[in-house]
Amino acid sequence: MKDIEQNYEDFISTVSHELRTPLTSIRGFSQTMLSSWDKLDDESKKKFIKIIEEQSNRLINMIENMLAVTKLQNQNNHFIFNETNIKNPIKQTVTIVKNQYPTQKFELNIKNNIPNIFVDKDKFQQILTNLIENSAKYSPENSTTMIDSYVQNENVVISVKNIGPEIKTEDYEKIFTKFARLDNPLTRKVQGSGLGLFITKNLVEKMDGKITVSSSPLNDGNNLSTITFTIFMPIKNIEEQARLKCSQ
Repeated sequence: MKDIEQNYEDFISTVSHELRTPLTSIRGFSQTMLSSWDKLDDESKKKFIKIIEEQSNRLINMIENMLAVTKLQNQNNHFIFNETNIKNPIKQTVTIVKNQYPTQKFELNIKNNIPNIFVDKDKFQQILTNLIENSAKYSPENSTTMIDSYVQNENVVISVKNIGPEIKTEDYEKIFTKFARLDNPLTRKVQGSGLGLFITKNLVEKMDGKITVSSSPLNDGNNLSTITFTIFMPIKNIEEQARLKCSQ
């Protein structure tokens, strides 16, 4: 009982902190614009409006993540499985993330003749969005995210590789837990709720997949590493697909 109460208190504390920061920014810059509109030049007005937009998007993403966590914990959370070709969802996700992070580059290497996977397409798209957006968010400006896909041991493998803050081996499990945030100077500069990877891991596993992470230090004195998230989605035969269809 004490553990449940402590988890609840931690949840409320974290949510309150995460919501307060963007709301304070939105209120502060809105008040400044209302009280000093005639004194602000056009460049300052654009800058303040851009901040308000960014913080509003942050709130929307945070609320969507919290709703996703609630759905994951709901036994009635419904998955609609269908055969899905991975190429289009990956390309669509990259286009969306590129629009959000225009200074970042993306390279795709998707092998030919990769078989379809049997997943909930919307939830698979959410997995891709979380990983590719996470890569762009934590990479230095003008970095390149490499997205590879190939077949290995009856699995379709998708890897997302970028340069980012080092993840110590002992933190590999931790980053997939709820509200996890690595505490180092590089990650402190990036805003986030610590829910994206928790949601991603849960969605992957609910579709019979597996996700791993690895970190290889660059030894450049900046605590940067090559970070690779790898998803393994099983290639299901007709009988396995039929069983999943019957369970929907």
